Amino acid sequence: MSGCCAAGREPAALAPQKELLYNALLPYAARLEPESARLLSAIRCGLGRAVVLRELWPGALFWTRRLSTYLRLYGRKFSKDDHVLFIKLVYELVTIPRLEISMMQGFARLLINLLKKKELLSRDDLELPWRPLYNLYERILYSKTEHLGLNWFPNSIESVLKMLVKSCRPYFRESSTQEMLEEWRPLLCPFDVTMQKAIGYLELFLPTLLPPESHHKGFKLWFNELMDLWMSVQNLPGWEGNLVNLFARLASDNIGYIDWDPYIPTIFTRILRSLNLPVGSGQVMTSRSLSSAYDIGHVVLWVSSMLGGPSKKAQKHLNALFDSIASFFHPSNNGRWLVKLMKLLQRLPASVVRRLHRERYKKPSWMTPVLESHKLTEKDITDFVECMKQPVLLAMFSKTGSLDAAQALQNLALMRPELVIPPVLEKTYPAMETLTEPHQLTATLSCMIAVARSLVSGGPYYLEGPIHVLPLLMRALPGVDPNDFSKCMITFQFIATFSTLVPLVDCSSALQERSDLTEVERELCSASAEFEDFVLQFMDKCFALIDSSTLEQTRGEFETEKMTHLESLVELGLSSTFSTILTQCSLDIFKVALQKVFSYATSNIFEMRVAGRMVADLCRAAAKCRPTESLKLFVPHCCHVISQITANEDILSEEELDKELLWNLQLLSEVTRVDGAELLAYSTELLKVLQVTLQLKSKQGYTLACSLLHHILRSTALIYPTDYCSVPGGFERPFDTYLPIHDWGRPGDLHNLQIQWHVPSTEETTFIFYLLDLLLRPELLRLQRHVKGEETMSREDVLHSLTIVQHCLLGAGGLLPPLDGPVVSGLVSSMVSLKDIEIWTGVEYDLSRENYREMIYSMLRQLLRHILAHSEDDTKSLFLIIKIIGDLLLYKGSQKSEFDSRWKSFSLVKKSMEDRLHGRKRHIRALLIDRVMLQHEMRKLTVEGCQYKTVHQELLRDLLRLSTSTYSQVRSKAQTMLFTALGTYNFCCRDLIPQVLEYLKPNRDDVTQQQFKGALYCLLGSNSSVCMANLHDWDCIGLTWPALVQSGLSKAMSLEKPSVVRLFDDLADKVHRQYETIGLDFGVPEAAVILADALMRSGSPASTLAMPTAQELEEGQQHQQEKNLDSEQKYEKLINNLLECLQERDLPWKFEQIAVGFLSLLLRDDHPLPSSAIHFFVQSLNHDSLAVRKVAISAVAGILKQLKRPHKKVPVHPCEISGVSEPDELVAGDRPDNRWLQYDSSHLPRSQQDWERCRFVEKTHWGYYGWPRKLMMYCPSEKTMQCITRKEMCEREQIIYDHFSDSVFIDQLIRFLSLEDRKGKDKFNPRRFCLFKGLFRNFGDDFLPLLRPHMERLVADTHESPQRCVAEIIAGLIRGSKHWSYSKVESLWEVLCPLIRTALSNITVETYADWGTCIATACESRDPRKLHWLFEMLMESPVSGEGGSFVDACRLYVLQGGLAQQEWRVSELLHRLLEYLEPKLTQVYKNVRERIGSVLTYIFMMDVDLPRTCPTLSPRISDFTDRVLTCLKPLLEADGEIQNHVADENGEEAQDERTQAVKLLKTVLKWLISSAGRSFSSSASRQVKLLPLLFKIARVENDNSFDELKRDAKSCLTLMSQGLLYPEQIPQVLRTLQEIAGSSSWNARYLVLTYLQVMVFCNLFTFLSSEEAVKNVRTLVIRLLEDEQLEVREMAATTLSGFLQCHFLCMDAAMQEHFETQCKTRLPKKRKRELGSAVDTIPPADLVRRHAGVLGLSACILSSPYDVPTWMPQLLMDLSSHLNDTQPIEMTVKKTLTNFRRTHHDNWQEHRQQFTDDQLLVLTDLLVSPCYYA
Repeated sequence: MSGCCAAGREPAALAPQKELLYNALLPYAARLEPESARLLSAIRCGLGRAVVLRELWPGALFWTRRLSTYLRLYGRKFSKDDHVLFIKLVYELVTIPRLEISMMQGFARLLINLLKKKELLSRDDLELPWRPLYNLYERILYSKTEHLGLNWFPNSIESVLKMLVKSCRPYFRESSTQEMLEEWRPLLCPFDVTMQKAIGYLELFLPTLLPPESHHKGFKLWFNELMDLWMSVQNLPGWEGNLVNLFARLASDNIGYIDWDPYIPTIFTRILRSLNLPVGSGQVMTSRSLSSAYDIGHVVLWVSSMLGGPSKKAQKHLNALFDSIASFFHPSNNGRWLVKLMKLLQRLPASVVRRLHRERYKKPSWMTPVLESHKLTEKDITDFVECMKQPVLLAMFSKTGSLDAAQALQNLALMRPELVIPPVLEKTYPAMETLTEPHQLTATLSCMIAVARSLVSGGPYYLEGPIHVLPLLMRALPGVDPNDFSKCMITFQFIATFSTLVPLVDCSSALQERSDLTEVERELCSASAEFEDFVLQFMDKCFALIDSSTLEQTRGEFETEKMTHLESLVELGLSSTFSTILTQCSLDIFKVALQKVFSYATSNIFEMRVAGRMVADLCRAAAKCRPTESLKLFVPHCCHVISQITANEDILSEEELDKELLWNLQLLSEVTRVDGAELLAYSTELLKVLQVTLQLKSKQGYTLACSLLHHILRSTALIYPTDYCSVPGGFERPFDTYLPIHDWGRPGDLHNLQIQWHVPSTEETTFIFYLLDLLLRPELLRLQRHVKGEETMSREDVLHSLTIVQHCLLGAGGLLPPLDGPVVSGLVSSMVSLKDIEIWTGVEYDLSRENYREMIYSMLRQLLRHILAHSEDDTKSLFLIIKIIGDLLLYKGSQKSEFDSRWKSFSLVKKSMEDRLHGRKRHIRALLIDRVMLQHEMRKLTVEGCQYKTVHQELLRDLLRLSTSTYSQVRSKAQTMLFTALGTYNFCCRDLIPQVLEYLKPNRDDVTQQQFKGALYCLLGSNSSVCMANLHDWDCIGLTWPALVQSGLSKAMSLEKPSVVRLFDDLADKVHRQYETIGLDFGVPEAAVILADALMRSGSPASTLAMPTAQELEEGQQHQQEKNLDSEQKYEKLINNLLECLQERDLPWKFEQIAVGFLSLLLRDDHPLPSSAIHFFVQSLNHDSLAVRKVAISAVAGILKQLKRPHKKVPVHPCEISGVSEPDELVAGDRPDNRWLQYDSSHLPRSQQDWERCRFVEKTHWGYYGWPRKLMMYCPSEKTMQCITRKEMCEREQIIYDHFSDSVFIDQLIRFLSLEDRKGKDKFNPRRFCLFKGLFRNFGDDFLPLLRPHMERLVADTHESPQRCVAEIIAGLIRGSKHWSYSKVESLWEVLCPLIRTALSNITVETYADWGTCIATACESRDPRKLHWLFEMLMESPVSGEGGSFVDACRLYVLQGGLAQQEWRVSELLHRLLEYLEPKLTQVYKNVRERIGSVLTYIFMMDVDLPRTCPTLSPRISDFTDRVLTCLKPLLEADGEIQNHVADENGEEAQDERTQAVKLLKTVLKWLISSAGRSFSSSASRQVKLLPLLFKIARVENDNSFDELKRDAKSCLTLMSQGLLYPEQIPQVLRTLQEIAGSSSWNARYLVLTYLQVMVFCNLFTFLSSEEAVKNVRTLVIRLLEDEQLEVREMAATTLSGFLQCHFLCMDAAMQEHFETQCKTRLPKKRKRELGSAVDTIPPADLVRRHAGVLGLSACILSSPYDVPTWMPQLLMDLSSHLNDTQPIEMTVKKTLTNFRRTHHDNWQEHRQQFTDDQLLVLTDLLVSPCYYA
């Protein structure tokens, strides 16, 4: 709590929740207490009153905005009761069902803000219901009408809603978990899209912050169920990531309450898999979409929450994880995966620091604390830092930059500086010495900056840290290098960071004065003598930098004179670093530095643009730090020089001024930017200079003089802190009482900041007004005389005067009261006061003095009129006038843009220097002062929502006049200013829109093209500002939209000009992009009214405004109803206006399209479209223009949805239908109680009675995982939709009915629909489908007779477009017939079946996808029993061979589309299909085989190994695999290679059996490949049986003649090796691999190794958790090292090296010994052998064994490519002795040595330390290639 409110006088209940501490430090803090109380009570009253009177707009919206402002200015400075009331009230407002979206978003953002600090309100204080949020979310994100264009939502809505749910989640009731599970469990059908939705909801809504005693009502209800589900899925379905996010949040909220150990191997295996790292020698990645991989932020949270605890299992696995991926961090590796790895590296330490902070330093609150037993111990932290250290040090030099590594180091150093900083220093010192590798320097410096704070403050375990500061600073100086920009910038940042933390004071004399110093302190004191040296050397470097960047040196003759972007960055870096150093140094050092800067600045003359700015900046920095000493030197000197030069009268009128004069002016103008009180001493000299120099004729001269004036005024008029030193009170104290080295790295103390403020004194104010009277007034009078014609001024003179006026306004603006006047009335009516709130910013306006703002205002408007009348081409003056208007309106002492950039840089510095471990705002003092200053600026800028007064109105109209000027630059500058102002004043747009639209009226002759364009730009707005054409309000849109359309008839409009066409395109586009459905219903629920009433009565300062009277309440009700009515009328009026515009004969086509577009935006789901508009849209279906037709199709589909008649639903109990009671516990899948949903051909509804008896369930997911609490189904009696005659229809329906009953209209429509749109790009169009579906749904089969002949004609036409058109109609028909009576449906199918048959026989490459979509769309969300005609027809021999293989493949594709939509409810059809297909698996044609493979995937899709799931009734993989294996026997038993032969004519029987088996195998491979990426759970146990066969066929090398069979076998192996294995499957797979490794084919043995690499890496932790498995893998690899085939041996060595590198196997003594023994195998001596003789053979077994040993050693060496472990030197020596062995051994040794050299070359200086001198000699001999000439 801040010091300004003593807790004594306030009862606890009224104590503020959490104030902003910074307010107490402002110079006027005492005035804030009453101000905030007044403001809060006004908000309570205003908001309460608005809601009680049911006025959402403008009242409630206005006051909720005020509340947001209050939160920004005072934090949560209200009592707990108020806090709860605000939250509950805003929650009620957010969840109003029919609330306009833009309002909903406003309320939601406020609610998120109110709930932000969850520690302030416990679950006992606040409880929120979850259902209203769920309904809101469902209504918007799963809107049923949005796709039809009946609702328009903004893009940002999803993130806002998610944030909203997250904020409310901690306060859901205890019972909510159970309710949520009941609501969403029935949706958990893994084959359905609802799965994603349900898991998404569970992730978002489930509360995880319950207290431990309520865990049985919280996560224990679902944890095992969802965890088992996650453990058993594969192939990353989209929702797996959501589960991970949920578990991560659960783990983090309940550390210690869940035992994760059993799941840890799986968790880490999956994390490793989701990093998508390239593995194995094959390097084949599956195309798993990268988007579905886990979100790193959540992974990190999960891992960091599992650390600690008694078992330490997570840490062990984390070590293994980093061991296995460490080499990927090496800078020489790069790939798509790198970004992810770096993110992991950067975020993990941050997450652990956050957890440590929570366990040790955070204030305890109501949230569950971490269990004592699971808190992180010191050892846990050390282990964690040790495991992260290596990868982070590798990543410092990564290709993606060193930022991630630096952030990781910053957090690691907070925990263990003594472990992390020394290795970074070891890399930094050499990097500072090297000249050849600048990237090393930038990387190490940015890492040093990150750990600076930990280094400087040392800490108990790292006392020697601070000793490095001086050596580092001194060595960094060469980095100030004019030739290398990035090096220069990072060096500046480095020096500035360290100077901020360390007082630069020479403490060496303390060694004599004090005897109580420790060893380290003595060392620091003696080192600090170098500070002075450092500062002076730094200045020399800076001067050198400046000398090398003068204009003459860096530019040619004619280039620009402005600073380049890089130069301005260097300037900024230079001045801020220098200013930091001077702020931090002692007076003695400062004096030396000042002298040096002064002599440098005054002994040279600099050009103004580049070098001059830099030098002036340095001088300003010195003056700012210690004004008294600095001004003494600079001001007299500069004033003297200037007065000497200007003593000559002629100089006043010269155009080109003396360089020396300009330089001294520039210097003086910068030096005066200091504490205003200090300037007063020099006021007379400065005044003299001003009076002379402001009269200079040269523009350069008077501009500099103006900036001098501006700075003098600013320095004296504003409030700002004057000292930023890191210790309050500076360092000037005797050493016996105070030793500066104790303050190294010391954070500022918020409660004792002792800020020194500059607040304008009376003398300063007097001085300011004296200056204004002296210098500003004459200019204003002169301009006034000029306007009246009493004095003539040239353009240059006008510009000169305006410049002075502008700078005076900028300098003294803070002291001039804002413009005042009557408020513009009549823009909006409200029953609530919409008054502004006064905010005190520390300035008393002196009303006795002249109000210059008013004077400038009146003069400016006269001048503007004069210029526009007489010299409109004087654009320079107009530019200035626009600026001055902006300042008059908005400037009160600070600029918004400056504030924004300062806030940004503050956030950056804070982030880079903050101590996240201890928290509690322990920032550096300078940073805290900056934050207080920003708070002051923020108060000054809080003027938004200002009342709109007549003065503002006048100025905005002037801006509008300038925005439509003749000159484009004037227009664009004025528009920018106008947009800023529009966002500032309440409701001013309503006043301006009519003014803008005047320019667009068609009947005006006096509008120029420029004015027309200007007006359009005003409507368009800029990217960030309001778009006037699209304000979310009926009044505004009602004016602008028709005006835009009618402007097409204006004389000024010409479509010949591309710029105008583009403007209209942009406007229409922006309206379409930004439009959100505008509300028609502004009702307020009773609950909100009750809460608002309570809010008005609450609070300590009781509300001053009286409660609303009964009469007012009555009025409020009435107003609200009137507003609803009024909105509806305005809505209909707008539509009618747009339709009238469309009646215009002469309207150009462009505007017709814009109007139609606007009309289409006005469709809504809560108010039917007027009949006239329906008539227009239906007719537009046959419009000439394609664009209009497209809009009309969507619109009519939407209109039909509006007219849809509701069908009654009744609750049904599934157990009554099935006759089986529901199971007690959760069981999913095919159960007896959902058997009645299955398709059963013996019980199909084939007659009227069956049809009526049959209960149809349309949604596919109901009943799979369970039944909803209330299953609602359509009423069977309602089932037969009664045909309504035309008489019973309403007018809107009759319009549609009449058009579609007209055969001419239909002919035309079908002709248009069967035209080609974009050749080759057209697809099945869902909009047209919706149109037909709507027609048949609303009108039954009335239009079928008319359409039938067309459909028959189209089906017979094989062209692409007619086929697509008929497919769209058929899909619409089938889906639209949902509620038809049995007789109608039956006759419908009599028509459709022959049509579809014809279509399928005419199918072509272009149309097969459309027919697939058609059937799939028709079957979506429909009961299969209702479509039995369709299914039975499609099942009639799909692979008949008629029409060739292509038609067969297409038929299967179409059938597959239909069955896939039905998922688990057509098991009978799947069995029938499988039976039909099995004999046909030996198909010859490749395309049919591929399609059958895909169909098989769908047939077996339901056979899943998910937990709590009954075995499926659909076909099962295991039975199928067994049958297939029997057929493949001949291949399995055959020896030799399996050829892909096609049997000869005269082949025998045996041959035939094998050929059939080969064909079968091809199809089976297609199935395996297709199902690898699609199915949820891989059936490893079944696929293993096929492995021997695959290994037998696959080949190692790819040649082009490589046939399909071998290629498929290889891809199949690759995909299978990446599968996820469960612990129980591993032994079986390994056994199979061992058998294959014994096979006679070397190809198979080789592939076993590549298979093994990928399999182990993809299941690393699962393997590691079983010792048996590791042992078996090791034996297998070592066995294959001794293989007779050379390729296999080499592959085995690679595999071994990989396993060693990812620490799967470790290099132990036994293994080393084994290899060394093998190396010593004796080989017989070489005899003299004759060349080419046959005796040239060594006994193979010995050679192989010896080679195996060498390969083993080589694998060990290559397994650590980036470092040299202790065992490595010896192994290298062992290897080198085999350099002269026979081939292939010699080759292996050579390869190994070259690889060793290549990978260790970069850091050889480090690595050579590991070898003895003798070893180094041997190595050098080996690695240096022999001389060519030797």
